[in-house]
Amino acid sequence: MSADGGALVLFSGGQDSATCLAWALDRFDTVETIGFDYGQRHRVELEVRERLRAGMMELQPGWRTKLRDDHMIDLAVLGQISDTALTSGVEIAMVASGLPNTFVPGRNLLFLTFAASVAYRRGIKHIVTGVCETDYSGYPDCRDDTIKALQVALNLGMDQRFVLHTPLMWIDKAETWALADSLGGSALVNLVRVESHTCYLGDRGTTHEWGSGCGSCPACDLRRAGWQEFCARKNKGLI
Repeated sequence: MSADGGALVLFSGGQDSATCLAWALDRFDTVETIGFDYGQRHRVELEVRERLRAGMMELQPGWRTKLRDDHMIDLAVLGQISDTALTSGVEIAMVASGLPNTFVPGRNLLFLTFAASVAYRRGIKHIVTGVCETDYSGYPDCRDDTIKALQVALNLGMDQRFVLHTPLMWIDKAETWALADSLGGSALVNLVRVESHTCYLGDRGTTHEWGSGCGSCPACDLRRAGWQEFCARKNKGLI
């Protein structure tokens, strides 16, 4: 099933964006990727991106020719104006706003705006992002309403007709693993499990059945719980 033209995938190197990359490769004629270096504490996620891209090209006939340029954008200014657990060494905690201090204000708004700018230059209509309102830690810039509003603003501001795709918006982490399984079978699931990075602390030295990570940060908790539920459902024949 091929959609018109190409797509640009926001590709961090994490489980969600890796699954979105496979989703886009399954649907579009050509696919480019874009990543952002904003001084994130878990910057190791950027180091796994190329291994994931290389692995994707080996999984399905046609994916090698579909996967095209990668773009890396320096957004160090975002880290400089942020005071969060993802851009400094402070302990992860809840703050007075009711949000975890891993929330980087404006991050996804900036990411999608820069992605749209690159898509404009590249003649790309479809932009794919792994934001999710099901397992989203309360981040307001991951909500469906936010993405829909931003799509309107980008289209008006650039006089374009971009489509912001959010294939993970209404599914949980177990269903995200199941989506990877449906797209590329056990080979894709294993690639995402081994090579993608989720841990907020940037731990790649500790290995678990669900991948590498500290095993105790909120991102690791979500990934572990999703993996265990996915395996349970698969063993029961529900996936």
